[in-house]
Parts: sequence; C-alpha cells; structure tokens
Amino acid sequence: MFITGYAVMAGAAERLVLGYDSFGNICGRKNTPVKGAPLSGQDMTNNKYVFFLNSCSLEMQSLKISSVSLCVSSCPQEQLNSLEDLQSFARNNGSCLCVYNLNVSSYTLNAKAAELCPALPVPPSKSFPLFNRCVPQNPECYSKYASVLISMVNEMDVFHRILSGILAGRDTVIGLTFLALAFSFILVLAFRFIRTLLVHTLIALVVFGLLFVSGVLWWLYYDYRSDPSTELETEKENVRFLLGYAIFSTIVTVLLLSLILTLRKRLQFTVQLFRIVGKIIGRIPFLLFQPLWTFLILTVFWLFWVAVLLSLGTAGTAQTTSGGQVEYRALSGISYMAWYHFVGLIWTSEFILACQQMTIAGAVVTCYFNRNKNNPPPHPVLASISVLFCYHLGTAVKGSFLITVLRIPRIVLLYLYNILKQKESACAKCLFKCCFCWFGCQESCLRYFNQHAYTITAINGTNFCTSAKDAVFILAKNSAKLVSISCFGDFILFLGKVFVVCFTVFGGLMAFNYHRELQAWVVPLLLVGFFAYLMSHCFLCVFEVTADAMFLCFAIDMETNDGSEEKPYFMDQELLTFVCQSNKLTEGQKHRSTRRFQDNEDGTELQPMV
Repeated sequence: MFITGYAVMAGAAERLVLGYDSFGNICGRKNTPVKGAPLSGQDMTNNKYVFFLNSCSLEMQSLKISSVSLCVSSCPQEQLNSLEDLQSFARNNGSCLCVYNLNVSSYTLNAKAAELCPALPVPPSKSFPLFNRCVPQNPECYSKYASVLISMVNEMDVFHRILSGILAGRDTVIGLTFLALAFSFILVLAFRFIRTLLVHTLIALVVFGLLFVSGVLWWLYYDYRSDPSTELETEKENVRFLLGYAIFSTIVTVLLLSLILTLRKRLQFTVQLFRIVGKIIGRIPFLLFQPLWTFLILTVFWLFWVAVLLSLGTAGTAQTTSGGQVEYRALSGISYMAWYHFVGLIWTSEFILACQQMTIAGAVVTCYFNRNKNNPPPHPVLASISVLFCYHLGTAVKGSFLITVLRIPRIVLLYLYNILKQKESACAKCLFKCCFCWFGCQESCLRYFNQHAYTITAINGTNFCTSAKDAVFILAKNSAKLVSISCFGDFILFLGKVFVVCFTVFGGLMAFNYHRELQAWVVPLLLVGFFAYLMSHCFLCVFEVTADAMFLCFAIDMETNDGSEEKPYFMDQELLTFVCQSNKLTEGQKHRSTRRFQDNEDGTELQPMV
C-alpha cells in the first residue's frame, strides 16, 4: 500500500508517452503549477504535440534534448520562412509555435521574438505517434532529428521503454483482452453442451492455430531482421523477442501435436466425462457465471496494477532551472519497487483464482454429498462464498503464496538468461533452461495438489496443511483410478486455453504489426498472452475444478461407503458406470502391453511339447 500511494503521488504516467514541454506542462492535459516556473500550470488539453524550437540542430545532454520544447495543437505542415508566417499559422490553426508569454500579435513587434520563436526557416513536420513529437520532414533536418531521437530511446532503460510501449498500445491491449473474454465465454458454452464433433473441431482449430501462429512469428522475425531501417534499440529488442516467441511456439506445437496423436483413442470417454460434469454444473444454479465475477475482479485489479506501474515508471521530482524551465529527475530505487510490485501481481492474481477454485469446489461438494439428487440444496454458490470468506481465506492465501514462490525463480532465471546469454557458455545456458523447466514442473504439480487441497478443505473444513496432507494420501491411494480418467479431460481443457491464447496472440500480432510505429510492442503482446491465458483459465476452471472435485468426492465416497443399504453411495449410477468402464479400458491397455512384453521377452515364442 505504501508503494501504491507513493507511486500515484510521485508519478505522472501521461508524461512518459504524451510528452511535456520545457516549463513542466504535460501535453494533452490540464496541469498544476510548479513552484518557481511562471509558465507552468497551463491547460494543454488541446495541445497534444511536442514541438522543439531548434528541431534542425538538436543535441543530447544526459538524456535531455538541449532545445526549448512547447506543447502545440498541430505541427506545421508547410515550411514557415518568417515571423509573419509564424503569426499567420498561429491565427489560422490556433497553434502557437513561440513561447507562451509572447502574444501572437507581438510576433513581428517584440525585439526578443527571435529568441522566443523557433529558428527560421521552420521545416514542415508530422507527428510521431510513440512520443507525440513533431518530426521535421526536411531530409537534412530529419536525419539530425532522427539520430538524436534514436540516441534518446536507446539510452533509456528497458523499464521505461516497456512502459512507453504499454501506454502507446493501451487501446490495442484492452481490445485484445475483450477478444480473449469473448473466446473464453464461447468455449464455456461449447463445453457445457459438448458433443463428439465439438471435440474434433476444437482439436483441429488448436492445431491450425498453433501452426499458423508459429508460421506468422517466424515470418515476422525474418521480416524485421531483414529490414534495413531497424535502428532503435526497441526495434532490435522486437527482433530478439520474436525469435524467442517463434522458438517457444514451435516447441509447444510439436509437443502438443505428439500428445494429441498419443491420446486420440480416448476421445469418446472425454465426451462422456464432460456430459457428466455438465449435469453437475446444471444442478448448481449460476455456477457457470461464477467466472464473470472473477473476471471483473481481475480486470479491476489489473487496471489498478498497470496504473501503479506506470506511476512508478514516471515517479520523479520537478526541479526549476534557470529561465523558469522545469526538469523531472527520476528517483533512485524505483526499479526495485517495480520488482516488488510485479510479485504482487502474481500473488494477488493467484489468490483471486484460488478463491474461485474454492468457491466452485465448495458448491460441488455440497451437491455431491446430498442424498436427494432431485432436491439440491438452495444457493450452493452463495453458501460456498460465505464459508470461504468466514473461514478459509487463509487457505487461499497459503496456496497462492506457494505458487508465487515457485513462479518467482522462473522469472528470475529467465531474466538472468536474457542478460547473460551473450557471455555465458552453452553449458550455462543449458543449465538455466533445465532449472527453468524444473521449476515449471514443480509449479504444475503444486497447482494440481493445491486444487485438491481446496476440495478437502471444502469437505472437512480443515486448514491448508492438513487438507494438503489428506489430499496427497487420497491421491496416492487412488491414483490408478483417478489420474487416468481426469488426465485427458484436463488435456482437452488445456487445449481450450491454448485455443484462446493462440487466436488472441494472432490478433495482437496483426494489430501491432500494422502499427509498427508502436516500437516496443513485444512486451505488451506478452502481457496480452498472459491475460488471455488467465482469462481462459478463469472460465474453463469451472469444468476443471468440477471434474477434479467430483472424482475426489468419488474416492472418499468409495472409502467411507460400500453401496449397501446401511452405507449407500452418494454417487450417481452413471458416474459409477463411467469410472468402471474407464478403468477397464486402462487395465486392458496395461494388460496388452504386458502381454506383448512377455511374448517378446526371450525373442522366441515357446511351443507346447508333443
């Protein structure tokens, strides 16, 4: 909370991308006065562009451009050769190109007009979208201006370049987030009424999306790499990130295609599984709409998090210099606060998702252990939310914290790998990758056990540690029955998440590539992919948690009851039949594999003696 309050008070996110003049005014907004700067505090709502008085003779000094800058409403489209031309341009376009305290009528009368107005002749210029600067179009001026601008962008640290890209492409990021929301909602409705044809269609779309996105990434990498105009450091970072995206996408495509070919024979059982899960969801009112509330909470939190991040990136103090001009000096230690803020993003997001999982698990447990299936308990979702907030918030906090603890080393390893990949040997790179994958596997396993621990908490009301221990014991005892059944169902749901991410990222590639002036767009694209995955996980989590909670309840039901009149099962006959058929299929496959191994163990077939 201290970082949040400090960032909002000390930062000005608009200054990063909108630009500001030499007198402390942020272009495109109404400003507050700065002490000691008489020309500060002006209303620049209509003046959105930064104009330099000496645009043809700029110089860089300590990341500062040594020229007076102004906020103007429009850039001059034609060359202005005299003070009369400047005066006519101001009167016709409402854009004053001289210092604010010089009245338009005094352009040709004031003796100091030559010092307070731009150097003549003023070249024609156009606005540059990323930083809202008036860029001269005269070839000679443009080359000098571009060299200074490239130096300024290249000398900025990565943190500020990323923030500039996020702000410049904020509308595209928001639009792609809602596109992911639409894809996720369509998939939820599709899984609710799933049929065999839908599974085949989903698999075909995922395969097409993976191949297509991989091909587009490799094409964009080649296109950017062969572009001779690539000079900005952000453009070079785009090329490096595109190569990493392309390699990662290709590896994921190969692995998923191999898994699809391996598990293709269990499609029919997946259809039956989702039919049973759909019936359970149908008995619980409003369970299918639970992700909407989670999405709204996540959206509000993400917007708040991005606002604080942008404020951190622009946190600084305004200092008055000679002539009433203002400089903003960044504060030390901001980058460390940004890392702390990033940990908060992971932990809070995981905590919100954990609360959703516990809510769904509690509702499913309530309905499963209800003897009268025709008369389900009233408002199970609301009851589950009430129990969560009254008794089990600590369980959600602990589970999400453990996932965060395993997620942070992966991020640190990835960060170190990107820094040291130019210097380290191949063995060191391989070690980094192995550690990264190991932490990823541990995180996936922990996420799986956390989910079952939440279900045990909903059943017994025990704390997180006790529930996790009981979940491990039950899963170890019934792993042969449960894992083989839910494995392919979870895989199909994962393909659904991949479908949402693939087509959202593809839309982002097309949108960002169309606006190449948004230089630092690879990190916003990564954020889009992250948000798309979280959103699809948020929606499809209903089916995943329902299925896992149902099978865990089934295992406990089998442990405590025997199907007799004294101890009847809570389960439906359809669920019992499905589990038995699935286990027979699994045992049959194991038996055939063992039989083939035994027949070929000695290399010859034994014949009976005559």
